[in-house]
Amino acid sequence: MLRSMFGRLVGVLYIDTPRWPAHGRFWAHLISDVSVAELHAFAELLGAPRRGFERDHYDVPAEMAQRAVWLGAERVTGKEIVARLKAAGLRRPRHLSGSADASRTVK
Repeated sequence: MLRSMFGRLVGVLYIDTPRWPAHGRFWAHLISDVSVAELHAFAELLGAPRRGFERDHYDVPAEMAQRAVWLGAERVTGKEIVARLKAAGLRRPRHLSGSADASRTVK
């Protein structure tokens, strides 16, 4: 996390390498280390549909991943994605998040 010139916390968004196969393409994970709200705002800017949000990250298709980096996301490993979510207190593992529908609800 960084601080802006006005003292507000400004997060860095992170994306891993698109390597997760599904639906005939490869997918990456996009996260924020500040808040889910920041993540949703960046995903909207990126053009990622809200249905791509899953508990604590967005699933982003490979063709969108480079655009995310161009818009300011930092490329990291999959392990780093999990570590940064845990460090920020934003990790929501599947076994703790209840139903699949609840995991896509913004609070």
